[in-house]
Amino acid sequence: MREAPVSAAVSLTPDVGPAWLRPLVDNIDHVPAAARRRLPADVLAMVTAAKATAKLRGDGRDAAVLVLFSGPESGPADGGVPDDADLLLTVRASTLRHHAGQAAFPGGASDPGDDGPVATALREAREETGIDTSRLHPLATMEKTFIAPSGFHVVPVLAYSPDPGPVAVVNEAETAVVARVPVRAFINPANRLMVYRSSLHRRFAGPAFLLNEMLVWGFTGQVISAMLDVAGWAQPWDTTDVRELDEAMALVGGEDGAVR
Repeated sequence: MREAPVSAAVSLTPDVGPAWLRPLVDNIDHVPAAARRRLPADVLAMVTAAKATAKLRGDGRDAAVLVLFSGPESGPADGGVPDDADLLLTVRASTLRHHAGQAAFPGGASDPGDDGPVATALREAREETGIDTSRLHPLATMEKTFIAPSGFHVVPVLAYSPDPGPVAVVNEAETAVVARVPVRAFINPANRLMVYRSSLHRRFAGPAFLLNEMLVWGFTGQVISAMLDVAGWAQPWDTTDVRELDEAMALVGGEDGAVR
């Protein structure tokens, strides 16, 4: 049975989000299932077994990430996402023990003083990007997901801000890049591909996004891809373009360095 989305002591305000974000907010519970649909049955079985084993042993730590959309409160007259809407991402420092050099939502492990996953996500985002969390509106939480490589049980926290203010790298030992990436860059089929690690079979390939400063793959790529699907924003893309991770990373930057 699917776990229910995790509630948080910090208040959620789902009605604060703009109309263009409603298709995602209203269907947020479907994001995990949309991500799982891209996994072959045998791979899904392995992931499910790893999660069950971790739960049985009491392994892992609770964590949360901030999935922050920014943009105008009014969207296009014909629907869809505003051209200037964006999503906050970081690239982790290459020296970190877990997920080094990987694009990610800001976030991290829960601290004893955190009053739930929303508080964790907001605190970590502030520490990593310097963002003024008073400008942010937490809208909803997603189902807790077990990330086997790091042993974290992660709750993605969906949030919105019409203007989040300045963001930047706070600690270079933890974060290499902080960027507000246009949502249109994720929607653009030309930026999409499937990526897998060389140590694993191609069957483990997952959705990824090739941008000018980063390759977004793994858990973060899966969540973004699933959000595009459930919100109805995704456009048809070539799922047969499957690259090994190092090959895909070598393409970061492109010829013109432009986010398309």
